[in-house]
Amino acid sequence: MEFFRIKKDIPFMRHAVVFNVISLVTFIAAVGFLIFRGLNLSVEFTGGTLIEAGYTETVQLEPLRQALAAGGYPDAQVQNFGSARDVLIRLSNRGDADTSRIGERVKEILQKADGPRAEVRRVEFVGPQVGKELLNDGLMALLLVVIGIMLYLALRFEWRFAVSAILANLHDVTIILGFFACFQWEFSLPVLAAVLAVLGYSVNESVVVFDRVRETFRKRRDMKTPEVLNHAITSTISRTVITHGSTQVVVLSMLLFGGETLHYFALALTIGICFGIYSSVLVASPLVMWLGVSREQFAKAKTQKQEAVV
Repeated sequence: MEFFRIKKDIPFMRHAVVFNVISLVTFIAAVGFLIFRGLNLSVEFTGGTLIEAGYTETVQLEPLRQALAAGGYPDAQVQNFGSARDVLIRLSNRGDADTSRIGERVKEILQKADGPRAEVRRVEFVGPQVGKELLNDGLMALLLVVIGIMLYLALRFEWRFAVSAILANLHDVTIILGFFACFQWEFSLPVLAAVLAVLGYSVNESVVVFDRVRETFRKRRDMKTPEVLNHAITSTISRTVITHGSTQVVVLSMLLFGGETLHYFALALTIGICFGIYSSVLVASPLVMWLGVSREQFAKAKTQKQEAVV
């Protein structure tokens, strides 16, 4: 299915150096923000208090946030949990806070707030050690995904494609983390899930382009390597617009109407989708070219049949 077809190949590889210099600058900036500012980790990673409250009627979350901020908890995270009558509150650790009194204090604030009466169902304290284990497990999951992608691409295509795709995907992940470090957006488990989703989504785009590269090498013997890459990218642009456009419409609806719960999750996906297109087309493909991909690696040489000697 195609919305449009571009008849003349766009010379992307002519500007490959410029595109990769831009990528390198943004990558270095993202790494700098991660080193000097760091991530604003959520309660799941730093430890804190989880409070579940139930209401007899649907409750508005914004008045609860305002009441908790006025009561001394300006960083409280409030979201629906299961239904519009169930609320989950996350409070980060504070060194001078008495954790045994937090549940009672929050219960008093909720019952004084305007709206239906609250019933606190459970209060759980998450220690920093648990948060550290979650962070380590998340980083391990990220590492395993990267290794799996490299093995898949190396087996399906060739090691040059595997290295190029992984460098491009790590570029995407670093850019997302750099945005969160720069603006100090909260990095939570849903955001980590979004980063892992972007890895898979971005490598899918790379696989489509690489598959067209391999096909073009076999069919068009009159093209040089830059021309093959230009043709492969140009011929997949319509597919890229359809898939990424439809995905972004869904993500954008979550970003605009999903509320605070889905905001940073959708924001991470939005950044990942935009940079995923850029890296798959303008980072991975030039890297493949510079690593020395050629027709001989895919096209089998023709062998002449020998006539039988009588």
